[in-house]
Amino acid sequence: MNLVGHLTCFVVVAEELHFGRAAERLGIAQPPLSQRIQRLEKELGVRLFDRSSRKVELTAPGRLLLEEAREILVRVDRVYSVAERARLGMVGAVRAGLPSDLGGPIVAALIAAFRERRPDLRLELRETGTAEQISALAEGALDAGIVRHPCDTRDLEIGPMLGQPVGVLLPAHSPLAASAEVHLADLSGQDLAVFPRDEAPGTHDELLATCRRHGYAPPAVHQARHPQFALGLVLAGTAVALVPRTEDAGGATWRPLLGEPLIWRTSCVWRHSRDPDQAGAIADFTTVATAVLRREAAMTPLDTAPTRRVVQRPASGFLA
Repeated sequence: MNLVGHLTCFVVVAEELHFGRAAERLGIAQPPLSQRIQRLEKELGVRLFDRSSRKVELTAPGRLLLEEAREILVRVDRVYSVAERARLGMVGAVRAGLPSDLGGPIVAALIAAFRERRPDLRLELRETGTAEQISALAEGALDAGIVRHPCDTRDLEIGPMLGQPVGVLLPAHSPLAASAEVHLADLSGQDLAVFPRDEAPGTHDELLATCRRHGYAPPAVHQARHPQFALGLVLAGTAVALVPRTEDAGGATWRPLLGEPLIWRTSCVWRHSRDPDQAGAIADFTTVATAVLRREAAMTPLDTAPTRRVVQRPASGFLA
């Protein structure tokens, strides 16, 4: 049985609820159309339509099948489209930028999820900071990116804003590691390891300003482009690092900051495309990327994120 052909007939009849009009749309005679519907019903073991001399109605099984049939036909059309584009050497791609500290498991999950959603497209990823992504998007060298805010998003589309609380990575032998939470002021006198400013100037400046506002002015700020370099400085006792939640490593311990004063804001951004196919590909990437960031990186939509606590510290007078 030609299942695709039979499902096409079923969908047209379901939309017209009239065999004569459906046959006209399909360009076939009415008797062969009725025979195809009967064969489909026999194959599936259910009656799809209630027929009378006056009207045709979908049965309950027919209503359930309709959306599934439409989805199957869309996928079949996509298969033929992909095959044709591949035959002509026109397989498309989405070029996207990712922060360098996103993490291997998250990158792998993003690639797997995108492959599942759009097996017809290549995903070309570039490890690069927010500032460089914004420039590449403006120049047309990237189609989309995952950036940290604040940043210049003029002329760009922005996806849902996600929040990620930042904590402190300490040497395991630090007295502060025994605390359930650490106040920023408790880090006074210790050097800080943080990503270079040129990667995300807005986030970098906001982080240091928040540290100073909460009583922590690091004597020195070490640029750590890669998380492993920051970890090395922490393990050596040279600095502490302000990073999102991470698994404790041998010799290093992550602790949340009291009051959650630091929250990194992350979202997908992309260039508007007038090409419907490319626009759809970019939309699929941003949908997948947002879902992966929420699931794998525990990022939370900011409009539903827990309200930050404000904690008064009698000893220092600083607000958390």
